[in-house]
Amino acid sequence: MSEFPLEPDRRTVASVPLPSTHLAEPKTLEGTISRSQGYLLSIQNPEGYWVGELLVDSTLVSDMVVYHHWDGSVDREWERKAINHLFSKQLPEGGWNTYEGGPSEVNATIKAYLALKLAGVCPTDPRMLRAREVARHLGGVPRMNTFSKLNLALIGLVEWRHVPTIPCEILLIGKWFHVNFWEMSNWSRGMIVPLAIINHFRPTRDVGVSLDELYPNGKWELDETLRPRYFDHSLRNLFLWLDRLHKFAEWVQRKGLHPFRKRALKRCEQWMLERFEGSDGLAAIFPAMLNSLIALKLLGYPNDHPQVVRAWHHLKRLQHEEQDSVRIEPCFSPVWDTAIVTICLRESGVPENHPALEKACSWLMDREIRFRGDWYHKNPTDVEPSGWVFEYNNKWNPDVDDTAMVLLALRQVPTPDRRRRDECFRRGYNWMLTFQCRDGGWAAFDKDCTKSILEKVPFADHNAMLDPECVDITARILEVMGLEGAGIDHPQVQRGLRYIKRTQESDGSFFGRWGVNYIYGTWQVLRGLRALGYDMSEPWLIKSRDWLESVQHADGGWGERCNTYDDPVFKGQGPSTASQTAWATMGLCAFGDPERPSLKRGIEFLVNSQNEDGSWTEPETTGTGFPRVYYLKYDMYRNAWPLLALATYRKLRESAAHHGNGTSPHTCVTASAIESAGNRFQKRLLAQTGSV
Repeated sequence: MSEFPLEPDRRTVASVPLPSTHLAEPKTLEGTISRSQGYLLSIQNPEGYWVGELLVDSTLVSDMVVYHHWDGSVDREWERKAINHLFSKQLPEGGWNTYEGGPSEVNATIKAYLALKLAGVCPTDPRMLRAREVARHLGGVPRMNTFSKLNLALIGLVEWRHVPTIPCEILLIGKWFHVNFWEMSNWSRGMIVPLAIINHFRPTRDVGVSLDELYPNGKWELDETLRPRYFDHSLRNLFLWLDRLHKFAEWVQRKGLHPFRKRALKRCEQWMLERFEGSDGLAAIFPAMLNSLIALKLLGYPNDHPQVVRAWHHLKRLQHEEQDSVRIEPCFSPVWDTAIVTICLRESGVPENHPALEKACSWLMDREIRFRGDWYHKNPTDVEPSGWVFEYNNKWNPDVDDTAMVLLALRQVPTPDRRRRDECFRRGYNWMLTFQCRDGGWAAFDKDCTKSILEKVPFADHNAMLDPECVDITARILEVMGLEGAGIDHPQVQRGLRYIKRTQESDGSFFGRWGVNYIYGTWQVLRGLRALGYDMSEPWLIKSRDWLESVQHADGGWGERCNTYDDPVFKGQGPSTASQTAWATMGLCAFGDPERPSLKRGIEFLVNSQNEDGSWTEPETTGTGFPRVYYLKYDMYRNAWPLLALATYRKLRESAAHHGNGTSPHTCVTASAIESAGNRFQKRLLAQTGSV
């Protein structure tokens, strides 16, 4: 076991080991931190932000191939690059997966197979034959989800009667009704409105191919997926009968007898156009953006109309086109990445007045959303509008998680205009707190978006109809509250703690909604409670620590794959990664013992696995979009989180040395926590002496 000697502390307000060169001794804790700082500072955008690529599966490229054939806008050179990309993602057995190291998945496999077939790849090509066999083995077209079948309906490969109806009238239902439009998750609303327009027109365009070979048991299976059952009293069956009713209403509408359709269609169009404003495309995410472009064309907007031109421009920006390949991001993550990197650099010793940090925080403050967006429908409070989004621009949809991360960054960097920073922070903080849900947790976009009945509707098989509270976001908000001086007895803290305790798994771990998976959730809980000054020696938290140690790998690292969302038996299993090792080591740091062997081995893994340029290599997928459906590889994670983990460990060692090597479960682990605790003590002292 190697040790990591601390070099002389050069972290002053005037100077910092800003590492444009790599003079620090290699394979030491200080040298690793120095190289990491230098790398991150070198990739900052001139405007002050950081943004890493979001790497995803092959489905977005497949969808664009289908769109171009539906639209009649095929560019053969672009398509050649798409073919190369798709074949590069094909697994040896012939299928396509949805995350690194994962098995073949039916939607990704059939989408890629179809795209290649549309692009002219010979069906008898050995790669296509392997793909066909895998697709059939997975159940073929009948096993695809609703949104995938909708794409097939556009090009006549399934009939519209084989996909659930998404009626435009959904926007006319008032909030007084138990199941209404605003009870759906933010991202589902963005996808469903343009799909409702598409469903109205039902545009089928022949593209000259079929998928008849991908029906292992015959096409009758498509009928079975939406066939209601007599004497079945389940909610799912009720919605299937309602879908039959909707289909009858659609038939009536086509006969000109539908009384509300014209009004509902116009409402959908207006809703969509309104949300184009102040956003980089509808909801600033690929599925909604692509659907909205199709919807515009069906509504009669010509290709040169400004709305169509703008919609296509935003889609095109997501594409990374190279000489022989093209890949597509689902959205951009500059606000999220900038906040995380700012925190990492500041915690690692870069001074608060460093130009890079001041520029980053000014950029973040410029992106505060002072607009009452769609969140108001579920959270009709009179709080002053604030919040931040994930992307560059998406003013209708600020989210709680990004806001919490931005607040963690802003509190550490006063910026030249400290008053502006303080006012911005206070607005965001107050706004964020209003989103606490009934059961004490916080969700991503909306408050109490948890009506499980919506998961029974026929088009809800993308596992994303709701926006439930989750432990990782809740713990991050408790972290912010703790650093801001909210005590354990604060009413919202108490409710949050009760929610967290209820969600703990029997083995001590916590489910991570937005990161993979139990390592992410468990780390965030431990870090959040540490910032609150919670007693980390309580048995339920020791159980969490023991679980983290139980899944540490022989190489000292931690790793976990997305299959834990399918079956928790795979908890903690997967190749060691830099980001997940960083999360686990920060979780262990919360217990205040820098000499703990598991922690030292984790730090050693991070130090020894760093590249010479200060980066880390990480092929694995450690981010979550929709569990069991869609995953994200945040390219910034591999380089940001390890720096924060190393900095947290260094401060823990310094604190232990300051206290004469004696540590306790209450040892502070971050400079910001020490500063916050000191400020709270000083305020109490002044109050007691009558100086306030």
